[in-house]
Amino acid sequence: MKILRADIKDAEEILRLQRLAFYSEAEIYNDYNIPPLKQTLDEFKREFKDRVFLKAVLDSKIVGAVRIYEKNGTCYIERLIVSPDMQGRGIGTAILKKIDGYFKVKRLELFTGTKSEKNISLYEKLGYSIFKVEPYHHGAIEMAYMEKRFNL
Repeated sequence: MKILRADIKDAEEILRLQRLAFYSEAEIYNDYNIPPLKQTLDEFKREFKDRVFLKAVLDSKIVGAVRIYEKNGTCYIERLIVSPDMQGRGIGTAILKKIDGYFKVKRLELFTGTKSEKNISLYEKLGYSIFKVEPYHHGAIEMAYMEKRFNL
């Protein structure tokens, strides 16, 4: 498996994977109107202007992806996804480890739902810790905001 920078020609495949990956999250919260499931291709493509997209490729198929951006010394990590049939094989871990050195920052930040126990466990194993919990998506979901700090 390789972790590569994605470009806009990968948008349709990554968006399709995003919908598959976030469907299980929607089931946890019984909310199928969450933004990752409703995002249009045009909205998705616009994100390529100010985000770096990384993709995990196995046998020429995209099996995972994430989008990141840097602002004020923090790398923000958004929508880490892994194909449902490939979860538990270290793909998410490999993507997150690739992010660690992508930007020279002192801090990484991401968020996930508080009921998403597998996500929280993975992030904690990789050195992230919860620093705040806030309502999300019209208050129907609580998000755990997590960070990882580096001594540069």
